[in-house]
Amino acid sequence: MKNNSRATIAFIAGCIISNKQTSSVYDYLQSKHILIIGTINGSNINLYDHDQGCHLTGNVSNSSFNLYHYGDAHHISFEIKGKEFNGYDYGSSFHFSGSVNGNSISLYDYQHSKHFNYSI
Repeated sequence: MKNNSRATIAFIAGCIISNKQTSSVYDYLQSKHILIIGTINGSNINLYDHDQGCHLTGNVSNSSFNLYHYGDAHHISFEIKGKEFNGYDYGSSFHFSGSVNGNSISLYDYQHSKHFNYSI
């Protein structure tokens, strides 16, 4: 999974699980804040990643998210269960999983066999 795709998933999962509204996510790998604006509500997601200059849209059904990342031109799906999430990145053809603890998000990317950390 690419850096900004990971950061956007961390942002969405972090906002939903922690029930927090924010406009950025801090990516510890890239050592920077990524400005993400838009809405995450009910059954729709419509976000704009200012760092990559692209939209990410999708729908929500129960706790399942089906997204399209316009910057990377592929789908991403994931689901949330409690404070944890897991999903699949169709661009890399690899799974990912993660957890949220307060404002901190940890995402494990199976493509890179590595944890990535974020905060909102």
